[in-house]
Formats: sequence, C-alpha cells, structure tokens
Amino acid sequence: MNENKTNINWYPGHMAKTRREIKEKLDFIDIIYEVIDARMPISSKIADINDLIKNKPCLLIVTKYDLCDQKATDQILDWYRKKGYVVIPVDLMNGKNINQIIVESEKLLQEMNQKRKEKGLKPRNIRALVVGSPNVGKSTLINRLVGKKVVSVGDRPGVTKNLGWIRIHKDIDLLDSPGILWPKLENQYQAAILASLSSIKEEIVESQELAIFILKIMSRLYPDRVLERYEIEEIDFSNLELTFRTIAQKRGAIQKKEEVDYHKVYQIILQDMKNGAFGKITLDRLEDLEK
Repeated sequence: MNENKTNINWYPGHMAKTRREIKEKLDFIDIIYEVIDARMPISSKIADINDLIKNKPCLLIVTKYDLCDQKATDQILDWYRKKGYVVIPVDLMNGKNINQIIVESEKLLQEMNQKRKEKGLKPRNIRALVVGSPNVGKSTLINRLVGKKVVSVGDRPGVTKNLGWIRIHKDIDLLDSPGILWPKLENQYQAAILASLSSIKEEIVESQELAIFILKIMSRLYPDRVLERYEIEEIDFSNLELTFRTIAQKRGAIQKKEEVDYHKVYQIILQDMKNGAFGKITLDRLEDLEK
C-alpha cells in the first residue's frame, strides 16, 4: 500500500496495557494459544510475538480456515510447520479440529504433571494464554472450546477489553486477552491487509484508500472474483472514475444528476471484503515471508 498518503498505525493504550499484563502473568502460563486468521496467516501473526511469550510452548491456531483459499494458506502453514510450529487449522463454524487443541494441550499436561510428581508435587490444571491480533476469532474459539457462549463475540476489533481466566476444559484454564498489534506497523502492505479484514479499526484508514487497496490486491490475486462481483474485466488504476461509476450503477450508488456517491461505493467494496462476498480468499502469499 505504498500509494497511500496515510500511514496506517493503531496502537491504543489498552494494547500497551495488555502487553504489560501478559508479561506480568507469563510465569504462571504453561502454554500459549497463538491465534492467526487463515485469510491472512502472515499479516495477522503478531510480529514481535516471541519477545512477548519468550520460550513458552505454543500452539499456532489458524481460525477461519473455512473462509480461506486453502491452497495458498496451506503453503504458508507448511512453512510454519517446517519452522517447528504445531499448527492447528480450525473451522469455528462447524467445530472442526477444535478437539485437536485439547489433545495437544493434554500431551503437555501429562509431561508437566509427571515432572510435578517426580518433585513430590500434586498434579494441577494446565494454564493456557490465548493471544492474537484483533478480530481473528479468539472469542469464538473460546466459546467453541467451552461448548457454550462465555465471552462476547463481534465482527470488529476491540470486543474483548480485559484479561480474564476461563475454565475451558476439566484440565485446562485459559487466560483470555484482548487483541493486540505491535507498537509500529513497519510493513504497510500487511497493515492494509489487516485493515481490509477488520483487524484495524475502520476509522484509522481513509475508506477511499482502503477500497482502492482492496481492488488492487483482488485484481492481482483473484481477478475472476472482481469480474464476477462487479462485471469489470480490467481496472485502470490511473483513472478509477469508470470503475467506481460501474460499481455505482450495479449497486445503486448513483445520486441525482447521475453523480456517483463515492462514499457509498467505497463502503460497498469494504463490506464486500468484510462479508466474504469475494468467496474464499487468502491475501498473503508464501513469497511475502521472504520480503
């Protein structure tokens, strides 16, 4: 998103507070559930996560797997596995693979309690911390693990406000945390992807700039979806007037005197991305890891 006039950065005070609290509680944590979004498995991964969680055992839980372009996402997940991550893609709508999180956690629980036994200590529950960028599905994941609604869910960042303990299984206590980013979003391309998929507050980015970014990335990665959605075969990014007018005509955004309601067109594009109208997509690519 180098064309942008706006530098995307969002690091409100509650994120800094959350990081401090995580560091304070880290000694009490046995395992980390690091949550990323399958549609942006690189961009949604907290850039400095290792500084935050140190050397704690970690499960990389990939939410919204049912919404992604699995071929593109799987290439990235295989890269993570080769780096030593335990990767668990989950479908939160149908609960697919949720039990695998419990299985992997119980492996650690057995090891931990065996060591406690050798030291003459009683067994105890495993303590897990869930951490991830805003709006990657942490709350929905927790509700799935518990089997009922215990935390609020929303399709916007910032629903979870505070850290809190939840019993998610007879042997597992989980510390839920608000979504966090990192103090400086160095990679503005990835920041734009985060904004496109609602991990950055809408007010932070100009809707026009974000709409143009979405058209650009979709035209590059999924031109057939742009054609299908807007009946536009090729977009001239040096002059977007025709593109916006075409979308406006198709989607009822023409005002009196045949003027285009540009704000409404931008919102149509943003909502199409947010609501999955382009189908199953992944905005990151394996080669992005090498940049």
